Amino acid sequence: MSNVRNFDIANLMIKNMFTGIIEDLGVIEALNQEDTNLHLTIKSKLASELKIDQSVSHNGVCLTVIDLSPTTYTVTAIKETLDKTTLNSLKLGAIVNLERGLKLGARLDGHMVQGHVDQVGQCVGVEEQNGSWIFRFEYDSSLGNVTIEKGSVTVNGVSLTVVDSKDNGFSVAIIPYTYAHTNFHTFKKGSIVNLEFDVIGKYVSRLYAKTSIS
Repeated sequence: MSNVRNFDIANLMIKNMFTGIIEDLGVIEALNQEDTNLHLTIKSKLASELKIDQSVSHNGVCLTVIDLSPTTYTVTAIKETLDKTTLNSLKLGAIVNLERGLKLGARLDGHMVQGHVDQVGQCVGVEEQNGSWIFRFEYDSSLGNVTIEKGSVTVNGVSLTVVDSKDNGFSVAIIPYTYAHTNFHTFKKGSIVNLEFDVIGKYVSRLYAKTSIS
């Protein structure tokens, strides 16, 4: 019984975790406002495999499935989520990066992603280099988030390795496959994106801050 209970707890812990490897590009089919909540209906090939109450990352934001059809599903974003992410700027027809929650025992091909956006950032440059692309992003560093070269960062739910890092920005290299199979191909200078910084780095940063104060 203990082993079964431990297995259930482990499954519960990781069901809202992701790897940053995008499974599908969904399309916004409907946007319905209800008080301060926003219901988003997404068309995706994943719809037929989803279940009610399942966690799915949408541009890096963890949302719960509340309704299903054979080709679409619906999730709800509350006001706090809308205020802290780019979901409130989505329009009908927008392309969304989708990833289902991590399964116990599955390969971790990206890095541990929580689906909790730390802040939004802005694309400040796109440069094509011999068939690949360098994207540069900036963010408000006063919130305490940082990147390091060769470290991990999540942009719109995509697990990436930082190429160059500075106090308020970073760059990433995008290969043709990632460019085609994520919504990076829609980015241009000025595009707003969801950023989630490496969870280990966040813990280290906060522990260091507490140590410095004491």
